[in-house]
Amino acid sequence: MSFESIFVITVFLATIAGLIKFQHRPAAVFGCAMVLLFASGVVSTGDVISSASNEGLLTLILLMTCSLALEKTRLLRSVATTIIREKYSGTWLRLFGMTAITSAFLNNTAVVSTMLAPIRSNPYHASSKLLLPLSYAAILGGTLTLVGTSTNLIVNSLVIETSLEPLHFFDFTAVGACVVLASGFVLWLVSRFLPERNTEQESYREYFIDAKVLPGSSLIGKSIEKNGLRHLESLFLVEIIRASSPISPVSPTEVIQEGDRLVFTGDITKVMQLNQFEGLSIFADQNGLPMDNLSEVVIRPESVLVGKTLKTVGFRALFDAGVVAIRRDGERVSGKLGEVELLAGDYLVLAAGNDFKSRHNIYKNFILLSGVEPESKLSGAKETLVAVGFVGTLVLAAIGALSLFKGMFLLLGALILSGTLTSREIIRRFPSDLWLIIASALLLSKALTNSGVLDGLHVFQESYLTEMTPIGALIVVYVMTWLLTELVTNNAAAALSFPIAYSLALSLDANPMAFIMAVAFGASASFISPYGYQTNLMVFNAGCYKISDFVKIGLPVSLVYGITAVSAIVWVYGV
Repeated sequence: MSFESIFVITVFLATIAGLIKFQHRPAAVFGCAMVLLFASGVVSTGDVISSASNEGLLTLILLMTCSLALEKTRLLRSVATTIIREKYSGTWLRLFGMTAITSAFLNNTAVVSTMLAPIRSNPYHASSKLLLPLSYAAILGGTLTLVGTSTNLIVNSLVIETSLEPLHFFDFTAVGACVVLASGFVLWLVSRFLPERNTEQESYREYFIDAKVLPGSSLIGKSIEKNGLRHLESLFLVEIIRASSPISPVSPTEVIQEGDRLVFTGDITKVMQLNQFEGLSIFADQNGLPMDNLSEVVIRPESVLVGKTLKTVGFRALFDAGVVAIRRDGERVSGKLGEVELLAGDYLVLAAGNDFKSRHNIYKNFILLSGVEPESKLSGAKETLVAVGFVGTLVLAAIGALSLFKGMFLLLGALILSGTLTSREIIRRFPSDLWLIIASALLLSKALTNSGVLDGLHVFQESYLTEMTPIGALIVVYVMTWLLTELVTNNAAAALSFPIAYSLALSLDANPMAFIMAVAFGASASFISPYGYQTNLMVFNAGCYKISDFVKIGLPVSLVYGITAVSAIVWVYGV
C-alpha cells in the first residue's frame, strides 16, 4: 500500500473520529479534511472546484434558499391549525399524516419548526406526547422523495460525482412508503410510553408584545382557535386586556372583541407574523414607523423614562422611535404596553425613525445593544408567487419536464427580482456549513479514488470476502451507515458511507442502485439519538426529553425501519 493511500485512509478515519468527538462542529472537521487533502496534493485544484460546484450540491443549496420564502407564507401555519384536537388519537394521526406528507416535499426542518408552537401551546395534550412523534414523522416523510430530506440530495450529488444518471424525484417513494407505514404503525403503538411533561411556555426572558384589535378587523367575532392565534411560530398569546380588565390564561374558545388588546410573549424576530391578521395593530404601528429597522436597547438608571409610562412621556417626540416590545428580567410584564411603568434595566425593542441616531439624548437614556432583523411574512401576490412557484417547480421536476436545478434557479431569480427574498435574508440564512460539509465529503470521495484506496477495497474483497453475498454486503452497508448517523449526523454519514458502498457494489457485481438506497435510508435512520438529526435536536429541548426517552421510543422504531428498508430495497431493486 502506497504512502498516499495510507495518508487518505488516515484522514478518512480521523474525520470519523473528529465527527464523533466534535458533534456540534461537523463543518470544521470536514473543512480540516479538505485542507489536508488539498495541501498534500492528493486532490487537484480542479477536484476542489468540481466538488464545490457539483450539480446535486448546488440543487440542494438552491432548494434550501427558496424554502426561506416558503417559511414566510401562511401555508405551513394553516396546516398546523387543522391538527390539534381534543382526542389524543385523532391529534396523533393528523400530526403524523400531515407531517409525513408535507416533509416529503418541503424542508422537514421548516415543517417541524412551524409545528412546534401550536403543539407547545395546545390546551389538550402534554407537548412531550406529540413532539417526538412530530420529529420521527418528519424523518420518515423525508424518505419519500428526492427533495424530502437533505440526505437524499446529498446522495444524489455523490451519484452525479460518480458519473451515474442522477436520481429521479420518485426513486425513493416505493421503499419510503413501506418504511413510513411500518415504522409509523410501531410509533403509534409505543407512543403510549412517551412521558407526560408540560413544558413551560412562558419565559421571563421573552419579549412582551401588545397588539390592538381595530374596528372592522377580521378577527372580531371569532374564537382564538378559529383565528389561528394559538398556532404562531415562537409567539404565545398569554393575555387579553378587555376594558382595562385582564383575561389570563386565554381559553382557545375565547371570542375576540373590538378594542381588545392582545398580549403576546416570545421571539421578537417573529413579530411580523402579526401583520397577517387584518385589523391587528402593534403599538409602534400607531406612530407610522417602519418595522424593518428595529433596535434593541436597555434603559439606563439615569434615564428620564424611569418611573414613567410610554403614554405619559411622549416617547415618539423624544426619540423619534416607537416601542415594539418590552422585556423585564425576572418578572412578567402585564397590561397595555403604553401603560407599563418603565424601570431601569428594562429591555426595549424600538422601531426607529430617520432621526433616531442623530438625537443627542439617545445615549443618555439607553444602552444600545444591537439591531433586530424581524422575519417578515408574505401576503398577496408575493405569497401566491412563492406557493405557485414552489409547487409548480416540484411538479415539473417530478414529471421530468424540468430539471430541479434549473427550476429552483429560475424560481430564486423570480423571488429576488420581486423582492420576496432580499439579499440580506439570503446571506443571513445561507447554508454555508452544509455546503462546506458536502463539498469536503465529495473531495474525500475523490481522494479515496485518486489514491487507489477503493481499488484496494476491491482487491481485498476478492481475496478475503469471497463468501460475502450481495444481500449480506447490503446489510453491512445499511448497518454501517445507520451507526454513523447515530454517532455523527445524517449528512456526514451519507457522505462517508457512499464511496465504500458504491465500491463494494461494483466489486460484488451487484446492483449499485440497491447500495445507494441502503446509504440513503441508513443515513435517515436517526431515531435513538437526539444528536444525529436536526429535527430530533429541535424537539429534544422543546419537549424536555431525556436521552432515555429517545432510546425507549426510538429503538423499536429503528429496528422495524431497518428491517423494512432493507427488505423493500431488495424487493424493489434486487441485488
